[in-house]
Amino acid sequence: MASVLGRFAPMIYGPTLLFALGEGAVIPLIPVIAERLGADIALAAVVVSALTVGQLVGNLPAGAAVARIGERLTMASAGALVLVGTAAALWAPNLAVFAVAVFLIGLSAAAFGLARHAFMTTRVPIHFRARALSLLGGTFRLGIFIGPFVSAALLAIFPGETAPIWFLGVCTLGVILLVLFGPDPEKGLAAEAAEQRVSSDGEDSGEPVTGSIPVSERAGVFRTMWQYRRVLSRLGVAAASLSAARAARQAILPLWGLSIGLDGQTIALVVGISGAIDFALFYASGQVMDRFGRLWAALPAMILMAGGFLALSVTHDLGTAPMWFAMFAAVLGVGNGLSSGILLTLGADVAPRDDPAPFLGSWRTLSDAGGAAAPLLVSAITAVFSLSWAAGAMGLVALLGAGAFLRWVPMFVPRVKA
Repeated sequence: MASVLGRFAPMIYGPTLLFALGEGAVIPLIPVIAERLGADIALAAVVVSALTVGQLVGNLPAGAAVARIGERLTMASAGALVLVGTAAALWAPNLAVFAVAVFLIGLSAAAFGLARHAFMTTRVPIHFRARALSLLGGTFRLGIFIGPFVSAALLAIFPGETAPIWFLGVCTLGVILLVLFGPDPEKGLAAEAAEQRVSSDGEDSGEPVTGSIPVSERAGVFRTMWQYRRVLSRLGVAAASLSAARAARQAILPLWGLSIGLDGQTIALVVGISGAIDFALFYASGQVMDRFGRLWAALPAMILMAGGFLALSVTHDLGTAPMWFAMFAAVLGVGNGLSSGILLTLGADVAPRDDPAPFLGSWRTLSDAGGAAAPLLVSAITAVFSLSWAAGAMGLVALLGAGAFLRWVPMFVPRVKA
């Protein structure tokens, strides 16, 4: 495993970390810059959501691009589009241009992420696929976790709010250079596969196929969606519920701290500890999935997040509410950490072997839709009822998602032993 993943470091893990560092540095500055350009709080929230909308919109065309021009060129093209968005953000004369720049960065993130996902799907042997993809997810989480601290340091050194945007541009340039000029892992893997075929005297060696895969006919994105509608409408909806629970955690925890009267520093500390727990467990998720099966990570993760939301929903008016907030924030962090890499792995498991990119575009669109809808659902329920009701509703969503995983994972995902 280590030798294969070592070849992927310059092509996959290195660019992932660089891009996540840049994106993590810029995300906290988006509402600040939007406000400077004349947005109120509500409009600034819309500009922030342009990042998610761009990622959601970008998944299907990204699948088509990977199928047509390949993973490396798609990643390089996505990096070039990020540079366009970065330039637009740096010199945006008004709020509309800045919103378009944020949208372009989200669009590029979708293409970059799908290309990495498709590459790993076809090149990683199935017996350690979950660990490889959990490491990919953990690398991204590390960058997103460290990025805001880098942003804070840059803002302390340089005047104005543009330094983190410049940092994103530099990171993206590094990504493009790594992708285009770094060592190509496909060549080494293809050579090994050829040696295995020779050593077996023309017989099938039983090893996973690596390198470029010949395809007689590519189905296209929409035809693929129709062809795989059964798994997408079942397991894909379960994946959307997991994305919804993850996004709800990010939305509810800061709001909950404010609603029970905690100061910003305390809220940041609690959310930061929850995030640290989340990050610490990313590789454990891959180990569990590879050794015991995908369901053994998906089901505990969903049950923990469901229990955390439901329990939190009844503690708001208690005198010990801050203690329960800290405790259940940690529970949600454990649940989210155990879910690291699940969506990447399940998507790879059920994707067609010969041409996975169009399917993965549909798969990621469904999961991203769940993540995009959750904050809107939380906002709507909070406005009509209360934040406690919103937390309880997301707990029910997570519980239903656990049932969906229990029902559909055994049906669609083959059992894999390490």
